[in-house]
Amino acid sequence: MKWLTVAVLAGTALLCASDKKDKAKPAGAQQVDAGSFGVFIRGQRVVTETFTVHQENSISNVKSQLQTIGASQTSQHSDLQMTASGELVRYEWSDGSGSLVVTPNNEFLLEKITASPGAKQAEQPFLMPNTSAILDNNFFVHRQVLAWRYLATNCQTQNGALKCQQGATEFGVLVPQDRTSVRVRMELVGREKVTIRGTERELLRLNLKGESFSWALWVDDKDQFKLMRVLVADDNTEVVRD
Repeated sequence: MKWLTVAVLAGTALLCASDKKDKAKPAGAQQVDAGSFGVFIRGQRVVTETFTVHQENSISNVKSQLQTIGASQTSQHSDLQMTASGELVRYEWSDGSGSLVVTPNNEFLLEKITASPGAKQAEQPFLMPNTSAILDNNFFVHRQVLAWRYLATNCQTQNGALKCQQGATEFGVLVPQDRTSVRVRMELVGREKVTIRGTERELLRLNLKGESFSWALWVDDKDQFKLMRVLVADDNTEVVRD
């Protein structure tokens, strides 16, 4: 299959549908992805993340909402905007009481935090380039965007097979809710058969690791490399696309 660059996310191209499908799309805003993830702890669904990914005028917009399951329901919202060259335009997060905003500041990043309505706004600068990835707490669509970035910058198709550079690739990322920056590594493991909602599928596995965590991610190379499953074994947590 011939892959084309139809959207640019986190500084790199997203490998998407065929040339014929791309040409049929109207000008203006393009929906790159939309859906939801179910977050399960020990087999019980605890959170649903609903998300959309759009591109318009070389700006990629990734919106997400988290809704907890149970008697005391809570929600969080995030909105990530990036340019076609991967530079952060703006990131916003809110849980209905506190909120934060991250924007570029002289080629670095500045986070502004409001702890509660009416509270004085605090500021925290980060000496990180404005092409750094955003990986905020609990938003799995951010992990999908990072996977797209890794695949587009480190992999290419050869004779119909995906070939990636050997070894893990390191990324500097900002975790806005924690007000911290970290280094993470991503690496392609290869094809694996996994069972999702009772159906066995063959997907590409990526490993995402940091100083204190190790996650397994599975993406579908037959459907725009969409994130289908995440396993956080240490926390008995599984994330599955609905």
